[in-house]
Amino acid sequence: MGSSAEALQSATKVYRHLLKAVKKHVGKEDHKSHFVDFISQEFRKSPQQSDLSAIRQKIKLANDYTYLLNSVHHHQDLLFSYNIAVDRSEEMKKVLGKSAASVGLQLPEAYQP
Repeated sequence: MGSSAEALQSATKVYRHLLKAVKKHVGKEDHKSHFVDFISQEFRKSPQQSDLSAIRQKIKLANDYTYLLNSVHHHQDLLFSYNIAVDRSEEMKKVLGKSAASVGLQLPEAYQP
């Protein structure tokens, strides 16, 4: 019984981390909500409690995906900081928007992120 409770606790922790990573890196917009919906659906499926190896495998997969998602975005941030030739238009729009907001202004529509 301890191992199934341990698996449930681990699944809850991984679920929270995965949702946080998806919301942070993929986005919360309505047209991207299918990512969160799919993750929630997969975690809410009620697997057989006796098949702990399958549960552990799915938890490991979710944990690996969370790590991948965070790592890819960390790598992209590093590329931006090193000024490697990557598309920086979205980053610049965010920086401009934050700068304008800090002095109480708003960017024109053409520069809205």
